[in-house]
Amino acid sequence: MTKKLGEILVQNGYITQEECAEALEKQEGTDKKLGQVLQNLGYMSSEELVEVLEYQLGFSHVTLSDFHINPEMAELIPENIARRYNTVPLGVEDDQLKVAMADPTDLMAVDDLEMLSGYKVVPHIATREDIENALNSLYSIGEDVEEVFESLNKYKDEEPEPDDLKDMVEDAPIVKLTTMILNEALQREASDIHIEPQEDNVRIRYRVDGVLQKGMTAPKHSQPALISRLKIIADLDITKRRIPQDGRITLTKNGQEIDMRVSTLPTVNGEKVVIRLLNKEESLLKIENLGFSEENLEKFQGLISQPHGIILATGPTGSGKSTTLSAALNRLNTLEENIITVEDPVEFQIKGINQVQVHSEIGRGFADTLRSILRQDPDIIMVGEIRDQETAQIAIRAALTGHLVLSTLHTNDAVSSITRLVDMGIPPYLVSSTVNGVIAQRLLRRLCSRCSESYNPGPEERAALNIDKGVQLQQAAGCPRCNNSGFKGRVAIQEILVMDNVIKKMVLEDKDDQDLKEKAIERGMITLREDGRDKVVSGLTSYQEMMRVIV
Repeated sequence: MTKKLGEILVQNGYITQEECAEALEKQEGTDKKLGQVLQNLGYMSSEELVEVLEYQLGFSHVTLSDFHINPEMAELIPENIARRYNTVPLGVEDDQLKVAMADPTDLMAVDDLEMLSGYKVVPHIATREDIENALNSLYSIGEDVEEVFESLNKYKDEEPEPDDLKDMVEDAPIVKLTTMILNEALQREASDIHIEPQEDNVRIRYRVDGVLQKGMTAPKHSQPALISRLKIIADLDITKRRIPQDGRITLTKNGQEIDMRVSTLPTVNGEKVVIRLLNKEESLLKIENLGFSEENLEKFQGLISQPHGIILATGPTGSGKSTTLSAALNRLNTLEENIITVEDPVEFQIKGINQVQVHSEIGRGFADTLRSILRQDPDIIMVGEIRDQETAQIAIRAALTGHLVLSTLHTNDAVSSITRLVDMGIPPYLVSSTVNGVIAQRLLRRLCSRCSESYNPGPEERAALNIDKGVQLQQAAGCPRCNNSGFKGRVAIQEILVMDNVIKKMVLEDKDDQDLKEKAIERGMITLREDGRDKVVSGLTSYQEMMRVIV
């Protein structure tokens, strides 16, 4: 049936024959369905897949967020089976079990479900995202949070020594608490977990779509064992509490590998832990999925096709700079190119690319590693960040000797990156002759497609967006799918400065930021605000969200 689905998708123009062949090749040796592989590659959305299965194959579509599922349904199908087949039991009627499935064409799954439940199974179609949310709700963790906290009371009067901690971290209550924190982060699709010791408790917060949200509050006496548990699974030293440490955790959830970067920091109330979650989805590393407008995509592809020079990505922490550069490397990654990166840390591991981790504590910083890389016959180099004059000088030298160099800076806009290099001590003539272009980037929260509402903007909004009175905009509302935030996912806005001959001449003449920006706009640069405006008008995000991010 998987092959039949592929044929239907090709015949109806959803994918090309080449895309289908690529997906089938990647599917080999995995337990993933063809539809899931196509979504991971960015060739189809979950909504398009549902459309095919509903209209072409005749399966009924259900929206699970609007469907009340009796908790007793969890007894009919074990959680591990439900998650393996991406299916949710909906109810029994006339001796038939209705289920929602991501792939109702999977006859093996239907047979297993009938055998387990004892009912004739009637499959319906739902998006994979809806099914994941429903499964998380139906198969909640066995013990309630308060019950877990109650079982932690045995630590209340103890001041554990390091040797005691090693035993405590293996106790069921601490293991369950850690699992609950990690699972909640995955359910919320958080990018970071903040575990913050306070004076009388431990506060848990999750960063979702760039904004911190409140999580559970753990009792203070759970702090030593909880922090130590996280440090142990991240392969950190639990005896070192007064110095920062960095580690990693890798786990698999629903067939997806999640890489977690763990950082500890001593505070007056104990060690704070921040865990960054990196989803190793291949679709994240496709240029077409980065949110470029048609014009900016053409400019970006032109920049990375240059044989040598420097391309800079700029923006604040968490603006997607590493994702953008990794997508560029993924596009450039061919058998003929020797690509080497130096990163701190390595966020996306890409097959076929030589990636080097910075270790400043042993004298292997960006500059030292970059010198070594230049002796490795590279064609393309990616430097995680240009932090100082020494690193900038080596990157400039690499570009002058025929290498394509990609790196990041922390500046507010594209033009500021040019003056930042000059401020670092790089002569304007070297900046002019080596920098090909700069991509400034921000991430805006994307409006939830299920609950966003239309409204008539006021005079201030119309003036700021330069739109007519009759034009309607979208605003956040809130529903179970988006955890009542009104937003689900993020969309990037970009500003691309292309260093053409006119701009290069102005850099040589040491013109200031304002002059450079005005000339760049005159020559076709779309500013961050303009790109944000286009995404507000198109309904991808809200005016309020754009103004929150762009001042």
